[in-house]
Amino acid sequence: MPELPEVETICRGLRMHLRDRRIVQVEVLQPRLRNPVAPTLPAQLMGKRITNVERLAKYILLFLDGGMVWLFHLGMSGKLIFVGPETPRQRHDHILASLDNGSELRYHDPRRFGLSLVVQKNQLSELPQLRHLGMDPFDAGFTGKYLYNFTRHSERRLRDFLLDQRVVAGVGNIYANEILFRGGVRPMTRSFRLTRKQTNQIAAMTSEVLGEAIRWCGTSFSDYRDADDNFGEFQNHLRVYDREGEPCRICRAKIKRVTMGARSAFYCPSCQK
Repeated sequence: MPELPEVETICRGLRMHLRDRRIVQVEVLQPRLRNPVAPTLPAQLMGKRITNVERLAKYILLFLDGGMVWLFHLGMSGKLIFVGPETPRQRHDHILASLDNGSELRYHDPRRFGLSLVVQKNQLSELPQLRHLGMDPFDAGFTGKYLYNFTRHSERRLRDFLLDQRVVAGVGNIYANEILFRGGVRPMTRSFRLTRKQTNQIAAMTSEVLGEAIRWCGTSFSDYRDADDNFGEFQNHLRVYDREGEPCRICRAKIKRVTMGARSAFYCPSCQK
């Protein structure tokens, strides 16, 4: 699933392509996504000008004139790309928006776990998907103190704690593993055991890791592509994630993997205590 760096990369690319473009036609070829696409969506979008593109956690927000927002979540396998009209359509292209310069915005999603809906801007905060989101890691208030207020009362393992979107908005499994490596703490550590110094370190490493991943345009293992349908490159710089048995880039100890819930966590037994 695309995480914060991937979604931020997509938003930056789309912003360059879409700002001030007008939507002239919308085709919904497959409405059966995680939540069915509303039959009214094409009519809501027709003729609207895109004024900006922003990210909220893992959500892509296309702001339209008239106070409306076209919201996307890419699910497990979705991509939102800007293409020329000559680009052949693919099997899993589910939503196509033609723009006033002849280009197209296409939503592609083989597994159909994504979300696409139109809402009034003043209703965004009331959407069930957004209502309980925690703090964005790049918010000035995202500090060790903020994290410590949650960890001191939590018995969850740290990796799972960082995945809680009600606490940290936008972090997924890849980056939770990388953050904990940089923070020097194992993913299976119980959250309440963290000291204030450790939460300060984890908060600092969260913005550091995510910032680096954005500079490398995200991590591509399978489905993720940026707004121009290009791969990210941060997979070449991962220190622990998906590197079981490989040498640590710092100490050369072998990276280990543990299963936590239905997902794997990775760590260095020497660098992380």
